[in-house]
Amino acid sequence: MSHSSQPKQPVGVRALNAAGGALRTLGLPLLRLDAATLLARAERATGLHDFGDERFREPLALLLRAFDEEAHLTFLGRMIARADVSRLLENRLRMIDVRKRHPEIGDGEVRRPLFIIGLPRTGTTILHELLAQDPANRVPLTWEAMRPYPPPERATYDTDPRIAAVDAELRQVDRLTPTFKAIHAMGALLPQECVALTAHDFSTMIYTTAYHIPSYDAWLERADLRWVYAAHRRQLQYLQWRCPAEQWVLKSPAHLWAIDALLDTYPDACFVQTHRDPLRVVASLASLLATLHALASDTIDVPALAREWTVRLADGLERSMAARDDGRIPPDRIYDLPFHTFVGNEVEALRGLYAHFGRTLSDEAAERMQRYLKVNHQGRQGGHRYGLAATGLDPAIERERYAAYRARFDIVDEPLN
Repeated sequence: MSHSSQPKQPVGVRALNAAGGALRTLGLPLLRLDAATLLARAERATGLHDFGDERFREPLALLLRAFDEEAHLTFLGRMIARADVSRLLENRLRMIDVRKRHPEIGDGEVRRPLFIIGLPRTGTTILHELLAQDPANRVPLTWEAMRPYPPPERATYDTDPRIAAVDAELRQVDRLTPTFKAIHAMGALLPQECVALTAHDFSTMIYTTAYHIPSYDAWLERADLRWVYAAHRRQLQYLQWRCPAEQWVLKSPAHLWAIDALLDTYPDACFVQTHRDPLRVVASLASLLATLHALASDTIDVPALAREWTVRLADGLERSMAARDDGRIPPDRIYDLPFHTFVGNEVEALRGLYAHFGRTLSDEAAERMQRYLKVNHQGRQGGHRYGLAATGLDPAIERERYAAYRARFDIVDEPLN
């Protein structure tokens, strides 16, 4: 087993996990991660009992079993998993209760949403952040995705007390994994990915990135997620109810694996797909995943993560190409954005994106984007260093794996180490 590139945990975290290990050795019970306990806990916390669509119970049970049997969770890992599942269940109860009391929320239109569907580590995050600078665009911010109750209000959207509360939670994560911010910025006022919304149905790739849970991953890869995307749309209606949206801009690499479900729910959806050398993507992603997994587990195998994810990424790219080839995504509804032409020329690149979809980037929005770039330039947290060598992957085999994709989009090869 390889522990290469595994981040070293702070002393306090190691002490906590050691104490948890001692309890396990003594046969004392650790934090329970069974569905009945967590469901009851959420009901007590909220005073509510209607969880809505019952289909969430299957993936929840699979996830919790995988936590127990496969994820090799430390004591801190169990604490994090329990707190996260409890938060999601409480959010679910409260959002369903609000919709029952205000059925008019379901009348809200979600017109022509724009989905960013590039692979991870291809510039999707800065793209989402820049598009969020345009007042004409609406993105789910981290604070409202994590703490959606009560529904956000336009009048207090920038001053809601949940912003400070979520930032405090994220600072705790930063203390636990101080290297993570160099790889991926966090903040209550930053745009959040759709995986944080689909997490409320426990049918989301967010768990695949954070834990070693192969049985859950296998279920997710073959699941029909139309009901999950229907719930995703209901969450957008909920978030926009008192904070209206002219144009939703949404993001997650996970959409690549669920294009049929997405289009079934959003038949007028538009897409921007970012492109980058897949070998560079795999190297960067393996480093990110090792950091994420180390937050909850002491068992990290970087080469195994890379082998698993390079197959998954290639599959996602093949699905996206098939959706173009058979007409599910017509050419006028998707815009391709190569990493090497986007980075360093961001605002001009976005003018082309806007024009493709019949929109005009206003001078105000362009100026806001430029100001954002000056403050949030790449490497602001010290840079992210990674290379393909740490993954153990063979460059020649990987080039061949992605040959069709690389040829189709004229991908520029990048240095591998």
